[in-house]
Amino acid sequence: MENQKLLRQLGNSDLMVTPIGLGTWQFSKRNNLAGRFWPFLSEEESHEIVKTSLDNGINWFDTAEMYGGGESEKTLARALEQSGVDDKEVVIATKWNPILRTARSIKKTIGNRQEALAPYTISLHQVHNPASFSNIRAEMKAMAKLVKDQKIKYVGVSNFSASQMRKAHEELQKHGLKLVSNQVRYNLLYRKIEQNDILDTAKELNVSIIAYSPLAQGILTGKYHENPDAIRSKKGFRKNMGAFKESGLNKTRPLVDKLKEMAEKYDATAAQVALNWTVNYHGDSVVAIPGASNTRQAESNAKAMQINLSEEDMDQIHQASLEVGK
Repeated sequence: MENQKLLRQLGNSDLMVTPIGLGTWQFSKRNNLAGRFWPFLSEEESHEIVKTSLDNGINWFDTAEMYGGGESEKTLARALEQSGVDDKEVVIATKWNPILRTARSIKKTIGNRQEALAPYTISLHQVHNPASFSNIRAEMKAMAKLVKDQKIKYVGVSNFSASQMRKAHEELQKHGLKLVSNQVRYNLLYRKIEQNDILDTAKELNVSIIAYSPLAQGILTGKYHENPDAIRSKKGFRKNMGAFKESGLNKTRPLVDKLKEMAEKYDATAAQVALNWTVNYHGDSVVAIPGASNTRQAESNAKAMQINLSEEDMDQIHQASLEVGK
């Protein structure tokens, strides 16, 4: 693999990951409500996306039980096997679905997660969101038991507030463990973690931020600004979102224009500049998991790691972002 020099430590763990991984929600095969957000991808298409990511240096993949009811996990495992990748060469992160469940289901469902991802180890198991019927302490106690039983290596959370993240960390410490990550929405158009104490708390606790939707569901690529009609041909929910309508695109155009300006300077694309900014502006605190619906996108995402934005240019992007984002 390439980009080994780019590896960074994932929070309070010994996991070494590339600044950019691959999010695999799109491997859901439209198998449930969550899976219908993405168009259907065949086994062959999914495998090629994984292989392209691996070939371009990416060494970790994020999936979840919620993504197609385990279909994403199974597709990812098959793709990795077909690519001839050994378990020790990759880091796999998945998530427990807490909706309408208690913490007891963490232990009950781990066998399903292991079976879906076999023969690959669950390096990072995350609570997908804080919406279960149990409290955070019960969830972390259950996760700690999985670590003790060697079912998983490390514990993370997703969509947790600063106070929720701190509670999770404190409970894990009682079991001799530390919280590794908090996976949250973060991109140049959505920077709330910088104002609501999530980022500051993560830095204090040495918890990595895993940024999902780092390209704002494709808006930061600029393709919808160039061709506003492109969204109308898409399947899923995006075409009905305000950000993709004419008024939304007009609002974000100044930032996209700045990204294109930087892309020309660095012989890159607007998407690559946006991704590189996301994983470097706050030092090593943030890693990102963009999705990819084809091999071209997968290659582009991975090559975003090769750009070396100057501090001055990152600040210019920062300022352009503040003028249009949240």
